[in-house]
Amino acid sequence: MANKNYDELAKQIVANVGGAENVISLVHCATRLRFRVADSSKVNKEKLKQTEHVITVVEAGGQIQVVIGNAVGDVYNTIIRVTDVKSGDEGGNDTEVKDKNLINLFMSTVSGIFAPTLGAMAGAGLLKGILILCTTMGWLTNDMGTYRILFAAADGIFTFLPLFLAYTSAKKFNADLFVSVGIASALVYPNLTAAFSAKEALTFLGIPVVLVSYTSSVIPIILSVYVLSKLEKGLKKILPGVIKNIFTPLISLAVMVPATYLVIGPIADYAGKLLAGGYMTIVGVNPIIAGFVLGLIWPAAVMFGLHWGFVPIVINNITQYGRDTLFTITGPNNFAQAGATLGVFLKTKDKKVKDIAGPAAISAVLAGITEPAIYGITLKYKKPFFIGAFFSGIAGAITAAVGAGAPALLGTSLLTLTGYIGVGFTGFCVACGIAYIGSAICTYLFGFDDSMLLDNNKTATPAVKEEVHDEFIKSPVGGTVIALSEVPDEVFASGTLGQGVAVIPDSGTIFAPCSGKVITAYPHAVGIRTNLGAEVFVHIGIDTVKLGGKYFELQVKDGDEVKDGDVLIKADMESLKSESYNVTTMVLVTNSRDYEEIVPSTSKHATAGDIVLNCISRK
Repeated sequence: MANKNYDELAKQIVANVGGAENVISLVHCATRLRFRVADSSKVNKEKLKQTEHVITVVEAGGQIQVVIGNAVGDVYNTIIRVTDVKSGDEGGNDTEVKDKNLINLFMSTVSGIFAPTLGAMAGAGLLKGILILCTTMGWLTNDMGTYRILFAAADGIFTFLPLFLAYTSAKKFNADLFVSVGIASALVYPNLTAAFSAKEALTFLGIPVVLVSYTSSVIPIILSVYVLSKLEKGLKKILPGVIKNIFTPLISLAVMVPATYLVIGPIADYAGKLLAGGYMTIVGVNPIIAGFVLGLIWPAAVMFGLHWGFVPIVINNITQYGRDTLFTITGPNNFAQAGATLGVFLKTKDKKVKDIAGPAAISAVLAGITEPAIYGITLKYKKPFFIGAFFSGIAGAITAAVGAGAPALLGTSLLTLTGYIGVGFTGFCVACGIAYIGSAICTYLFGFDDSMLLDNNKTATPAVKEEVHDEFIKSPVGGTVIALSEVPDEVFASGTLGQGVAVIPDSGTIFAPCSGKVITAYPHAVGIRTNLGAEVFVHIGIDTVKLGGKYFELQVKDGDEVKDGDVLIKADMESLKSESYNVTTMVLVTNSRDYEEIVPSTSKHATAGDIVLNCISRK
């Protein structure tokens, strides 16, 4: 993807998640833009999926996850530059949105805190792997200046991880950024880390301090910053404005650092040890079964973007034991999905499939980026995905049995294998090889053939460009016809959601403009896919989603078959107007690019059932 395309792509993505005003926060991980939105009904997932360079869209963990692939960082930066979306968790109304789903809340919090740091941690982890290889081969020794400087670069991020997490946690919880980092600095302050190493007996105002090692720790600083955010809110309410800016940081530091050393830190450290011990107990009972189950379900976790929710456990394992086995057990999944994708690449004779499968297989095996392979190939044709999941389970069982692990957060790929040198390394390499070769062979022999392309196209992409026919779309309501460009809404007027026409309605009964299947049904908007493949979207009014269905009576639901002229929605237009809502009704063809041209009617007035759009097929 060339840089010149980023600006337009960024604008399209933001428009289709409901505009910048609908975005509470935006972060990104290795392959995905992760949006938290105020109103998910404003998100046009179908249009997003059709956007060039977007691999797919997943709604999971309380987020709209737009899968981009390796260029996600550049796309993210462009969105921040060319739109009004704020970086990280700076969305202004974040505190106003309360997510009652605990799983969604947990995933949103974890991704908001850890996702910004993953690139740096992955790079540092890879550098550690290279240094392990260099010392194993005798190219460097631990006392050499070159090694010590590079090791500082690799280990510094993990040693002072509380500082990084303090910054991202502060952004997540809306706490003071630099006070948060100040608290983290106190936790890793050399004098107190030395006291821990020397097992000194310290007190604070006569209260014994339970000394804990906070270097590389995760949970204590996150909890501390969360408590800080509550403290700061209270202080800002009671402190006079003239002293607020000075005394809020003063009191925050004076209270939170001792509170963390006395209460929060020891409790969090104990919780971390329980978490690590619980994981090790589960794996220790029967490592082969545990490894198989983890490996088997891991592709589904990646598919829904839930895998990063395990990052705190992984880092906690490294803190407690100096190494992690969880991401090591699940790591061969990358090779399994790469192998399955390679099997498709070798088997298919379809050039388009080869063009997708080849780069996706390389990306998965070299960089450990599996989303293009999963969404572009294996999940699309189903059997390769399940074959990959099975071999991921086999490899997970082997990895758990040999006790392989890694001393840093790593994404498993050919480039990072050296990071696993140590206990069980040979077995781990064998597991990765089995996952890759086994998935490739089985997919090639009985997991894929080109007949699946026809089956897939029939079910997933009915609007194949070569088979599109002319279609006529009718007006869903009588009224004055205006050009889409005249609609007082930038998203509709620009054609970002699709080409079409708008009608200023004379009545509140909205009829189906075509026959087909209802694919989206909201109180104020309905989408229909016709038998010939046109995707027609009828949207009543501007910003009417804010009403939450008030003044609308939806007559259909997702999956209904409708005929043109069937009633879709009954709307109380007078009440809408009385509350100053623009009731202009848009009729859009959201897959306009599948057609040569969308020609609107030149008539200035239409009755319900009059033809207002001609979708001209590609010849």
